[in-house]
Amino acid sequence: MSTPDQEAMRQAAHAQLKKKQGFRNFSYVAPMVVLLNAAIWYLTSPGEYFWPIWVIVGMGAAWFFVWLDAYGLSGRKPITEADVDAEVERMGRKH
Repeated sequence: MSTPDQEAMRQAAHAQLKKKQGFRNFSYVAPMVVLLNAAIWYLTSPGEYFWPIWVIVGMGAAWFFVWLDAYGLSGRKPITEADVDAEVERMGRKH
């Protein structure tokens, strides 16, 4: 039988793995979206203003934030019951 802390860690690990999977999926889809927009630009108005740059910038920013959520260096850990108990104790001392 697992403790509540172990269960919380398993749930957090599952959530983190889903984020990493989402990042990998986004890493495949984003270039396809950029290429599709560049192809549309090339077929409809080559030599004119390269408007797909805004798609590239937007997808790049989104890619960065998805990466940061999945692999970032924030060092987040799941909140455990021990963390909650410690915070309640700390708050109790203030009042």
